[in-house]
Amino acid sequence: MISIHNEPQPTDLGDVRVANRAVVLRHVRRHAPCSRADIAAHTGLNKATVSSLVGELIERRLLRETGLTENRVGRPATMLVLDGAPYAALGMQIGADELVVVAIDLAGTRLLTWRRAFAASTDTPAETARALAALARRAVTRLTGQGRQVLGLTVGVPGLVDADGAVPRATALGWRDVPLAADLRATLREPGLTVEVDTDANLAALAEHRHGAYAGAAHLVHLTGGASVGAGVVADGRLLRGGRGFAGEIAHLTLDPAGPACDCGRRGCLAAVAGLPAVVRRLLPDTEQDGPVTDFLPELERIQALARQGDPTVLAGLADVGCHLGHAASILANLLNPQAVVAGGHFATLAPWLLPAAQAEFAARVHAPQAGGCLFDASTLGSAVVALGGATAALAAVESGRLPVS
Repeated sequence: MISIHNEPQPTDLGDVRVANRAVVLRHVRRHAPCSRADIAAHTGLNKATVSSLVGELIERRLLRETGLTENRVGRPATMLVLDGAPYAALGMQIGADELVVVAIDLAGTRLLTWRRAFAASTDTPAETARALAALARRAVTRLTGQGRQVLGLTVGVPGLVDADGAVPRATALGWRDVPLAADLRATLREPGLTVEVDTDANLAALAEHRHGAYAGAAHLVHLTGGASVGAGVVADGRLLRGGRGFAGEIAHLTLDPAGPACDCGRRGCLAAVAGLPAVVRRLLPDTEQDGPVTDFLPELERIQALARQGDPTVLAGLADVGCHLGHAASILANLLNPQAVVAGGHFATLAPWLLPAAQAEFAARVHAPQAGGCLFDASTLGSAVVALGGATAALAAVESGRLPVS
């Protein structure tokens, strides 16, 4: 279990029962269906404690019984799985041209995925907060109308986010010192709803660690592709945050000092050579004749169509973007030695054409033999991966053993 914050240890909780609930929930999530005896045998908790905890969790509808199994020696055992049907969690992401909201239940089942066209880079932070709040309210209304309690909301931002949920800088959005979490709480006016803000890369990494092709990997990096480029890092099963929460800011790593100008004021940053706006600008130079692009999906579809047709300029450009992406990923692999680096967003969308060049560059630049055992791959979680990670993060309080407030 990883969350957007450091996990409390049992000594921090002041309540052993809370810690033990977390142990039981984690075991069932990973090993369901399983019996009470299985939980006791694998967690070290005694059978009486497990029985008491399971009874409490069933009563609160966080676990449910699924029937008996005969595939064991002795008396058939009643099997347990996650329930959580009365509960939901929300995640949101601020994209290059849209806002996305995802809701999941405790078992990770997707309850809704909604998108709203919105160009945050051309609107003010206050307008963005209002648009996020409006979309969140619609989702809360839908979920509560289904009889579900919404446990929390986490928003992913393509920029730096501090411990208070403020955004000191989001170059891709043109933001500086935006108290987004505070603004969103004030705009939502839902005191019972926990609202958090994190980087889009951290939330994408959390989604990848929980739901992706490399789920459960103790050492994992997710590279976001979109308005900017970020690296969400899971190390020893936990998000790597750094001293002030700014770890993973790879967008402004200089790869080509003579390269194109970046919005940050430097040249040749990863965002300037591989970010979604940069890729569209390079491969479709006619797109900005009528002003800045505010809807990137049609442009991505044009690039895909041209690539499928074998357009030599587009194919060469995608290969070059892939080389830059592989270079950046190799730096992360050399520093962190993860089990996998997974690229999402437009990198995953364009993977058939840019991933081969990226993998070749990656292999050539990682110093350790066989790339230190690290694989470089495209994410399979789709374009709402950040919002999915946000919803997963919003379940953290329950997964840490704290019962939902009725």
